Amino acid sequence: MTRVWEIPVHDSTRVRDARVAAEAAGARARLDEHRTAVAALVATELATNLLKHAGGGRLVVHLVECPGPAGRGPAVQITTLDHGPGIPDVTAALRDGYTTSDASLGAGLGTCRRISSAFDLYSSSRGTVSVARVDQITGRRETAPACQVGGINIPLARAEHSGDAYSCVRSDSRLTLLLADGLGHGPKAAQASGAAVDELHRVGHLTPAEILRHLHPALRPTRGAAVAVAQLDTNSGELAFAGVGNIGARLHTAGSWEHLISHPGIVGAQFPANVPVSRRSCAPGSLLVLHSDGLPSRWVPPADPGLLTRDPAVIAATVLRDASSAASPVRDDTCVAVLALDHPGGDP
Repeated sequence: MTRVWEIPVHDSTRVRDARVAAEAAGARARLDEHRTAVAALVATELATNLLKHAGGGRLVVHLVECPGPAGRGPAVQITTLDHGPGIPDVTAALRDGYTTSDASLGAGLGTCRRISSAFDLYSSSRGTVSVARVDQITGRRETAPACQVGGINIPLARAEHSGDAYSCVRSDSRLTLLLADGLGHGPKAAQASGAAVDELHRVGHLTPAEILRHLHPALRPTRGAAVAVAQLDTNSGELAFAGVGNIGARLHTAGSWEHLISHPGIVGAQFPANVPVSRRSCAPGSLLVLHSDGLPSRWVPPADPGLLTRDPAVIAATVLRDASSAASPVRDDTCVAVLALDHPGGDP
């Protein structure tokens, strides 16, 4: 099941909570003592920044796995989201050792970037989103591959487990992204989405329609789930998409956004006789956003082309932050995953 730590950071006591969450996540990821301490330092500094520079915000910690070197294992992903004034000079803020606060540990964003396995942020007048990942490989920075996947997953009401899940697998030239939303929320919903992720790792070499058909019997013992599968052929640039249930999908290519439609049904309960597959040719710079129904259906795609070149997890978190408001309160677990084609990502 997807374990998530969400900490609302609005006073100094929450900085300790951020550190404790990162340490717990490091233990789950089986990081050694040093790398766990790195994750804790990054979480502490990012939480402090939320208080000192943004007037508060949210810090989310969970484990992520994406295609990469064998034996790399999961990473601890630390995401901050705020509606502060933004960072006036991102280049200066990312300089190692830069700090404007006596209360800071002196690590600063630059040091967070240096000691993390990957680090990226996006800042505007609407606020700042930052994402740091810490894995076991000391001193090894992520290099952005031609295709990247990233996301964010937040349970309803700060529960321990999310009923949503996303995962990706690579098989030869195919990169396959799955997002599942278990019916309802809580542990039983998490069991359903977790079963979908487990099955994906066994059948990721198949086509999207075939993957969904294999998922159906695997999810029968569970509540069932809405599931979408997107598969990119990294050689041809063709994207194939198929979904069953209410998973949202929007594709950005050639400067415009397009909805990709899932078929009604429930994987594990009410599977359709035919699963339509959408196919699109994607140029470099294209990206796909998948999301559960915790995100308002009428969310507005980001207009800043600069955001669309950031790390996919930063894009996903910014979409989630900007789509959630007092006018559209969250009523379910919320997961957003982004597949980006040929994006530089990473550090500014």
